Amino acid sequence: MNDRTRQKIPAALDRYRDGTPANARSYPDLHEHVLALARDNLLVVVDEPINKDTEMHPLVRWQYRGGIPEPDRKAFLFTQPTDSKGRRYDGAVLVAGLAANRAVYRTGFGKPLEDIGAAWVNAIANPVPPRVVETAPCQEIVITGKDLDKDGQSLDGLPVPISTPGWDNAPYLSAGHYITKDPDSGVQNVGNYRGQLKAPRRLGMNPSVELRAGIYAHWEKYKARGEPLPCAVVVGCPPVVSYASVQKLANDLDELAVAGAIAGGPINVVRCKTVDLMVPAEAEIVIEGLINTETLEPEAPFGESHGYVNLQEYNAFMDVTAITRRRHPILTSFISQVTPSESSVIRRVAMEPVFQHYLKSVLSIRGVKRVAMHEPLTSLYAVIAIQFARGAPESEIWRALHGAASLHRFAGKWIIAVDEDIEPENADALLWAMSYRCQPQYDLKLMPHKDPGHGPRGPHDGGETAAVLINATLKGTFAPVALPKREFMENARAIWERLGLPPLTPQPPWHGYDLGHWPKELARQARMATDSDYFSLGQAMSNERRSDVAMNEPVKREDDQPD
Repeated sequence: MNDRTRQKIPAALDRYRDGTPANARSYPDLHEHVLALARDNLLVVVDEPINKDTEMHPLVRWQYRGGIPEPDRKAFLFTQPTDSKGRRYDGAVLVAGLAANRAVYRTGFGKPLEDIGAAWVNAIANPVPPRVVETAPCQEIVITGKDLDKDGQSLDGLPVPISTPGWDNAPYLSAGHYITKDPDSGVQNVGNYRGQLKAPRRLGMNPSVELRAGIYAHWEKYKARGEPLPCAVVVGCPPVVSYASVQKLANDLDELAVAGAIAGGPINVVRCKTVDLMVPAEAEIVIEGLINTETLEPEAPFGESHGYVNLQEYNAFMDVTAITRRRHPILTSFISQVTPSESSVIRRVAMEPVFQHYLKSVLSIRGVKRVAMHEPLTSLYAVIAIQFARGAPESEIWRALHGAASLHRFAGKWIIAVDEDIEPENADALLWAMSYRCQPQYDLKLMPHKDPGHGPRGPHDGGETAAVLINATLKGTFAPVALPKREFMENARAIWERLGLPPLTPQPPWHGYDLGHWPKELARQARMATDSDYFSLGQAMSNERRSDVAMNEPVKREDDQPD
């Protein structure tokens, strides 16, 4: 590392320069990722005491609720976490460090943004099994047995922040990657679930949040056996592992193998100290334990990613048998709840290309240009837009709408097909297309029996929901979009900038364009207007007066051909 690069990294990060990795690998660990963020000016280092229970998440939350554009959002590293009782913690807390924005995600993923979609598709199809190692950074410090009962040596020593102060009833792991194993197949599953700190050696959780998730299936199998479910919870790890952990994958697919494919080489794993599971060797903190399968206890309230507080329910809990960690651990905490958020960026970057690949390559649907999942407030899963090339057959549009509704068991409550001139990320543009490019009695269909999924459940049918499929594409030719033509808007922008007016951020549509019906005669008349020759046009119109037509009857001419 040269002197110039070293100067970009604050002195507070010196402890995270680990030198040569203990084991060969093709991916950065979390320490290296944090240093890379600092070098790229994507990290805010807060090197002063910050209360993790009242200040930490609200501080980071402002960059999502304060009108700061996504490219300007950053990761935050808190090097001196404290709590309301004055406790100081060993280790730092990284918030929004994996997906504060797409640039942060790209840094952790290790590939240009334009290559991420293809990389996900390839990784899911061609996983790379992990590589077992004997020594690992995540086990530099090992705490087991009676040592876990000493003050600050178990969960009480972890600087887990409160995500939504004023509503949550405890600190919760929000980036806890739960690793369990199918007792029949031996295949491990990694999933991200919340984890309530209930006691120094007891961790609450909500593994049934997705009833078809791997961990819940494993819990049911161990329950049938009358045995507790072995589990390891990873808190902080190489970014590629975190990205795979939050992706929706088949239950028989090991997320660590998918992470290896993304990394271009196997993920190093090491055997846990007290449970028969393999965990990422470069993890920051690993909580080992046994999930009780005999009884449940109250868990929550907790602010969830769907934007509402999840009220108290009976859920599972884990008895801690060991905590292992690095000497200078970085605990990760996702900024979630009301979207946009870090968790929605993580899911969106991965899920949009998976949906598009499914429609274009698996179902071979013609004309699909793009899939966009609406993010602000709706948390991606509710509203999905499918953008089509102009002239796509209506049969293909309906195939895509049905395909998108069936790919994921609960994603897609409102699925909207739009033309390529509609910006699918813009909710106003979607409503514009729905308002004027579809007739609901013909262009709307209801697909029942969707899983209620992750969010508040309706009062009927056990919360079961449905998908509303909307064809909001043009069904023929339309008159032009009623904004000045591009050349006039561009000329006016040059004047705007010369006058020193506030910087512009053009919002599509920002100029008018032809949608297929613009006769030559009307184009000629519009040119006369911009040439300030409209009175001559008015004189010509007086020669076309008629007394045999009704008000608002369209004017039709034999030469009404598109210009």
